[in-house]
Amino acid sequence: MTTDPDRYQKTYPISWEQLHRDSKALAWRLVEIQTWQGIVAITRGGLVPASIIARELEIRLVDTICVSSYDYQQQGKTTVLKAPAAESNDWLLIDDLVDTGNTARIVRNLLPGAHFATVYAKPAGRPIVDTFITEVSQDTWILFPWDTESQFVQPIVGLTEEGKPKD
Repeated sequence: MTTDPDRYQKTYPISWEQLHRDSKALAWRLVEIQTWQGIVAITRGGLVPASIIARELEIRLVDTICVSSYDYQQQGKTTVLKAPAAESNDWLLIDDLVDTGNTARIVRNLLPGAHFATVYAKPAGRPIVDTFITEVSQDTWILFPWDTESQFVQPIVGLTEEGKPKD
């Protein structure tokens, strides 16, 4: 299944600093719930938030579930490339984002007792997760810091009315 890339009408760029702040805010919410045995990070997007949360909650046991479903602005068939070894109920399942919920449903079925937490959530996937920090509209493509790089931007005085560089 491939979805229409035109479904994204907006972009929401996230800086490294914002991702760190939002991940730490998620850790603040999670520390109040219970003591966790470990974390299962959903790769690849969940690796950075899981690292921050592991540090903040002093969790040393971190596993991964490797799932493939996204290409730039397209979601295809979800495939589990590596399942986690974790099986108990006192584990955190961490991802950067829940979007349509397709990946989340598969992961939730593998670890039904885990507490599922994401930094960002869209309305279609939000009911699948237990805890999140920021809700983003369904038609927004989140630009994570690992998907972007800094580059020169023409000053406004050097642009035409259409926003293109003057010759």
